Amino acid sequence: MSTSSSPDSQVVTVLISDLAAMAGNISILKPTLFVFSVFLLFHISIATSSTPPYVAVENTALNCGTSNNSNANDGREWAGDGENSKFAPIEEDDHKSYNSTAQTPDPSVDTVPYMTARVSYSQFKYVFPVTSGPKFIRLYFYPVSYSGLDASMAFFTVKAGKFTLLRNFSAYILANYSEEKTLSKEFCINVIEEDDQKLNLTFIPSPTPSTASSSRFYAFINGIEIVSMPNDLYYSSDDSVGIPYVDQISRFYIDETMALEMVVRLNVGGISISPTNDTGMFGEWTQDTNYKLSGGVIPREPDLKLLYSEIENYSAPDDVYRSAISMGPNDNNLLSNLTWSIGVDVGFKYLVRLHFCEIEPNITKAGDRPFSIYIDNKTAEETADVIMVFRDYIVMIEKKGAEGKRNFYIALHPREEANLVHDAILNGMEVFKLSDEQDNLAGPNPVMITVPFTPPAQQSASTTNESKIRKTIFIAIGSGVGFLVVLALVCCVALWKLRKTKHYGSYYPLSKCWCWPDPGIGKSKRSKASSLPEELCRHFSLEEIKKSTHNFHVELIIGEGGFGNAYKGLVDEGTETVAIKRLNPESKQGRREFLTEIEMLSQLRHVHLVSLIGFCNDDGEMILVYGYMTNGTLRHHLYETDNAPLDWKQRLEICIGAACGLNYLHTGMKKPIIHRDVKTTNILLDSKWVAKVSDFGLSKEGLDNTAVSTMVKGTWGYLDPEYAKRQQLTEKSDVYSFGVVLLEVLCARKALDRKLQEEQWNLVSWARKCIENGSMGEIIDPYLKGRIAPASFKVYLEVAESCVRDQGIQRPTMNDVMEKLVFALQRQKEADDAAEKINTDGEHTYTEVLSFHDVGTTGAARCNNVLSGDVLESDSGTGLTWTHDTGLTYPSLDSDSVTCEDVLTDTINSKA
Repeated sequence: MSTSSSPDSQVVTVLISDLAAMAGNISILKPTLFVFSVFLLFHISIATSSTPPYVAVENTALNCGTSNNSNANDGREWAGDGENSKFAPIEEDDHKSYNSTAQTPDPSVDTVPYMTARVSYSQFKYVFPVTSGPKFIRLYFYPVSYSGLDASMAFFTVKAGKFTLLRNFSAYILANYSEEKTLSKEFCINVIEEDDQKLNLTFIPSPTPSTASSSRFYAFINGIEIVSMPNDLYYSSDDSVGIPYVDQISRFYIDETMALEMVVRLNVGGISISPTNDTGMFGEWTQDTNYKLSGGVIPREPDLKLLYSEIENYSAPDDVYRSAISMGPNDNNLLSNLTWSIGVDVGFKYLVRLHFCEIEPNITKAGDRPFSIYIDNKTAEETADVIMVFRDYIVMIEKKGAEGKRNFYIALHPREEANLVHDAILNGMEVFKLSDEQDNLAGPNPVMITVPFTPPAQQSASTTNESKIRKTIFIAIGSGVGFLVVLALVCCVALWKLRKTKHYGSYYPLSKCWCWPDPGIGKSKRSKASSLPEELCRHFSLEEIKKSTHNFHVELIIGEGGFGNAYKGLVDEGTETVAIKRLNPESKQGRREFLTEIEMLSQLRHVHLVSLIGFCNDDGEMILVYGYMTNGTLRHHLYETDNAPLDWKQRLEICIGAACGLNYLHTGMKKPIIHRDVKTTNILLDSKWVAKVSDFGLSKEGLDNTAVSTMVKGTWGYLDPEYAKRQQLTEKSDVYSFGVVLLEVLCARKALDRKLQEEQWNLVSWARKCIENGSMGEIIDPYLKGRIAPASFKVYLEVAESCVRDQGIQRPTMNDVMEKLVFALQRQKEADDAAEKINTDGEHTYTEVLSFHDVGTTGAARCNNVLSGDVLESDSGTGLTWTHDTGLTYPSLDSDSVTCEDVLTDTINSKA
């Protein structure tokens, strides 16, 4: 960040740009220092502006346990949740919650929202009508006695939609542990349109083995906030290239399927910033005093006027950037760090956001103060350039032994570059926990209670009663654990009985797939009965999977992908060869994709779709078992391979088969299914070279003739630009991706290849340029030159070009693509037959120049006129009649004529 001075004030330029995209550029250019110009787009005067940088669409503050609206000390109005309120809780008729007031209020605790509470022995739920998009959820707790209830008996779970925010939570234990009187828990979730724009918050008391009120657990809540936020504040934006994953090569995407929990939000070197002084989202920024381990100096520029550019200034309050911690002028800086310690739950990924603003006058340009960033004792960035306002990192806090909490460290260390300042600086810090694959954010309660809680007024404060309170806590915890053990035993008995009634050889229907079968048996549930769509999931034990893969031996790896490694294995006592795909814990994919794959493939049956045999979900493993494809992926027969090249007719047959599979997805079900990740590595080839579309983890059910709004997912190079730009998903997005596959098949090169000259990086862009200048025949796979009949080439390239048009409305349907590829195969066979009649020894080449010109028309006319020769619409209007200089007329490919199965039948049968 650069600074400049004026007679009246010092001005700091805050460049808040597309940091994710810039991080991607840095990774390309190597993580070295770079300098760039700062352009001032508009100026915001902090002194005169009273409007917050962001105005929340939803701004609901609910004071629970009261029927009246109330004003907090900061003047903000909080609504009541009484029975006449629109926010009144929903509960069972015979298990009503009730309002209560804190019996022993502390004068230092704010009245709103802490002095009243909603309390219940039974489940209750709040329903908030909201717009779609990301929201803050803040829960407020004051763990004291309500209506004579023991504060230590409040153990409960909180859920927001599908997410578990808290489980078996005790505000009493946590308050004692943190030595705080009140608690607030902050979460972020993304409300999607499928949720009907309603946000449900459910409070569930922990189960108890006793019905006596003196030993029953209950739930309570003092206050709730629902506040909207900008779409890209923490969640990945459309053009995001991902967040650097510490100690990993891959990048991470925080998408709409995840929830976050705020761990800390620190104004480093400054004072606490109240919610009303936030950027319009009512977040609280606390001092870093309790987290900073090392010393440092505190540079402050309280009179700075900040200039923001590129996007709105809602990433942090201005005061965060007006103060900082640095190491100061010290000769020993190279021997020490600036270090902060953060307590977290193990077994979760965390988003770490560091805010930087270069405010010291001796630092005049980017790169003057280089330093390294370490997170959890791992290098997050070798050389940081704080010209950027914030930097994001993802770190996984691994479990090392039992579940629990531990501290991790964030450290900044000066670089040793000569003639530069040996120092480091930080202005602000945010740390968020990310939900796991089970949509869970809940961690365990603290193990130790460091400060005894003050007993209620009606109880004695003597040592004896303090001891009783402690005993009550342990009894409560023990009762909860004991009940869970009993519940587990009951479930085991029930499952055992269920297994007794279902003999070996039965399949689990899809509805049972979500309740995973007992993993302890070591035998799979299988059947060699029919493979009808309703006979679905076969469950493999982890023992079987390990045995079939020799404990996931590296020599059995047959592929690698976004989900994880694929292994070759033998099941059923070595009688069946299978492909076993094992989820990598560090993968961006997870439980959602795992379940989607099972759900999709369990109800889809087609010769050109890969067959799902079963799954394993034991001991935290997520494994999918497929029929083994002897010839691997299409990609491994095109480039960077030792495999023999495929001839042109083989390639056409494979493309036709894949098109058939995709057309079935789009048209063969009640609602279209959009694959979303069509690429050459997801087209598999069996022993007879029959193509099968695979990997349905990103698939999504579509709507007839209507786009589906959804977070962008897919693979760069294959991604539909219209979908990437507008988040509007249709079947034409698959058509675009398949068009890229067609170009790969023709040119035998990657969709994206940065090893080539820059104009050739993107295959689609490169092909378009070659089509424009008529040189496409020069860039095809050298092996194919002289082997493609010009007539076949022209039909094929017309199909590929039409598939990769920028606008979906200009692209053909998969049925159109399928039929035209069939026609391209027919043209090739006819040309080969004619050539063989002339040259009976079977050796022939095509010497004509392969050319194709885009004549620049649009829509259907453009599709019908780009081929040389005459192209006439058929009388039926359902197909095309193609004439060529041979004088032959070829049949219209309407719905009653040839299909892909007809064309491929002879080939498949002959290879059988």
